[in-house]
Amino acid sequence: MKLLLTSGGITNKKIADALLDLVGKKAEEINIAFIPTAANANRDNKIYFIDNLYQLKQQKYKMIDIVDISALPKWNWQPRLEAADVLFFEGGDSSHLMRWVEESGLKELLPEFLKTRVWVGVSAGSIITNPTLASSNKEKALSYKERFRYEAKNGLGLVDFYFRPHLNNPDQSHASEKIVRETAKTLPGVLYALDDKMALKVVDDKVEIVGEGEYLVLNK
Repeated sequence: MKLLLTSGGITNKKIADALLDLVGKKAEEINIAFIPTAANANRDNKIYFIDNLYQLKQQKYKMIDIVDISALPKWNWQPRLEAADVLFFEGGDSSHLMRWVEESGLKELLPEFLKTRVWVGVSAGSIITNPTLASSNKEKALSYKERFRYEAKNGLGLVDFYFRPHLNNPDQSHASEKIVRETAKTLPGVLYALDDKMALKVVDDKVEIVGEGEYLVLNK
């Protein structure tokens, strides 16, 4: 299984090169399925969404398809994901994304999909690969539960550690180093906290930290 877990997307050459290495193809041969679902739940500034798409455009991949698993029937989105080399899960609300990965039926297909495809996550798209969603923004999770009457606690368990995005981002108060260290004390496993210029390159059980920013590894 191959994953690239990012905080802010393909924000620099080291992260871009890590993805090429995971896929094993040149950029102009790679098909991306961009899954925007996590961004649907909240009314907020979607500049990050535009930035992530622009980052992908800059890499000059062969194709970027936008496939919303919450808005399309399975017969539509499944073959489009099957045609992709990379399943790119955009950031947003991890509860909403986890809900639709389950309700759409994608969760059951992932073991087979990920034998030959690379998972790329941005923020929430990285968090849901964890054993649980315990490293996510608790205020956002509570708001989602109140508004949608749905609570997502478990992640997909694709990795055995926890991921915390946006380390020390001034616009993300829940991701300050102080709060991240407090959160780590409540978790049963290793916590990787990364800023928006860092990523985790995961091949089966091997984890490599790549990028040009700052990070913390706690509980190791």
